[in-house]
Amino acid sequence: MLMKKYPNHFGFCVSHTTRQPRPGEENGVHYHFVDRAAMEAAIAAGEFIAYANVHTNIYGTSFAAVEKVQREQKICVLDIDIQGVQNVKNSALTCHYVFIAPPSVAVLEERLRKRATETEDKIRIRLENAKAELTFGRTEGNFDAIVENDDLEEAFQRLVELLRGWYPEREFVE
Repeated sequence: MLMKKYPNHFGFCVSHTTRQPRPGEENGVHYHFVDRAAMEAAIAAGEFIAYANVHTNIYGTSFAAVEKVQREQKICVLDIDIQGVQNVKNSALTCHYVFIAPPSVAVLEERLRKRATETEDKIRIRLENAKAELTFGRTEGNFDAIVENDDLEEAFQRLVELLRGWYPEREFVE
């Protein structure tokens, strides 16, 4: 939504992952889909700002992906989990951290099941991981802001207001 509404302000950092693409996902658009050996080699070569083992796969944010967005003079958006946040906080990047939270674990489970892209085992793993992520996300000092995604439009407006405060030099014209 952010990229659609404000395409001149924001650029999405396309992460790498070892998981298989879901229906409709395109390599280089949604993720850079790579095999585990290639990912581990890139990690060993120091190509990632952050990487993490999540839900039995590896996800990572490369220096090259962030630099690509920065060359476009856009605010780089990273879609990362709590392990990624911890890694980025240890990097030289200056960032604002927003935790997007579901209203409850029950709502999260309902959303995962409606998506119908995960096996029962993957849903169980995701829900177990979500409990720790919610605890970390709601702990004082880990994020600059928390946006509860109960109603998508309201959550989006809250996010835009935060961004207007953090980036007053940008005009967020509708």
